[in-house]
Amino acid sequence: MSKEYLPQLRPLLLFLQGIVIGTGAILPGISGGVLCMAFGLYEPMVALFAHPLRSLRKNLRLLLPLLLGCGAGFFLLAGVVEYLLRVAAVGTTALFAGLICGTIPGLMEKTEGRGSRRGWTGFVLSLVASFVLLSLLESGLGGHVEPSIGWYIFCGAVWALSMILPGLSSSSVLLFMGLYQPMAEGISQFDLSVLLPLGVGFLAAIFLLARAVARMMERHAAGMTRMLLGFVLSSTLLILPVTFSGGQQVAMVVLCLSAGLLISWGMERMQKRSRSQSSDIS
Repeated sequence: MSKEYLPQLRPLLLFLQGIVIGTGAILPGISGGVLCMAFGLYEPMVALFAHPLRSLRKNLRLLLPLLLGCGAGFFLLAGVVEYLLRVAAVGTTALFAGLICGTIPGLMEKTEGRGSRRGWTGFVLSLVASFVLLSLLESGLGGHVEPSIGWYIFCGAVWALSMILPGLSSSSVLLFMGLYQPMAEGISQFDLSVLLPLGVGFLAAIFLLARAVARMMERHAAGMTRMLLGFVLSSTLLILPVTFSGGQQVAMVVLCLSAGLLISWGMERMQKRSRSQSSDIS
């Protein structure tokens, strides 16, 4: 009986999965690309980015509810995230740092894939280079930049990378630079001065990089994942709270950091269970 109704429920399921993916795109610590992979939707999404017109014609019934769900999740959660950063910046940043750190075990597992015997040179280079680059950026910009059209285009491009590079959480960089909160506020208020440049940066990065990144991930999955791991570690170290106003704030940071780790761990477990059930059904 369930199989009989499955085709009718498929658009609703895709819409709900899209909401989760859109939520992951805006929520720090969770990569939209990883969620696409967990739902078995990474290949059609990358195909859409690489060949939009052809993919839409071929997979319209799959992609339309999925994209609508992505938009709904993305816009609905942006206001919540912006509010949390405004009223409790230290605790919220610690929570997001925990969420990002919680993705590291999953990335570690992916490093054991194809090409895993080639060593960890890419990880070391990525870790050192990104840490030095972000540290220089912090010393030159004070850790924050003044939001503008150009920087919102940059936000869109970085966000796009998290969709086509599974495991990359773009928000750690945006939090570090002080761009995440104004971007989230603009999204929640449907501010066109934020949404339009954000969309331009996203689409430009997607169309320019989707094919090359998909090819690299297919041919050098382990090496690419190790480079992502180095980037995630360095960017997370730089957003971790290190100064506190007292013991109460220290306790709050530890609690929020632990909560983020547990949430990420739980989501990783759910993704593994979903993948194993899908393989059993197929």
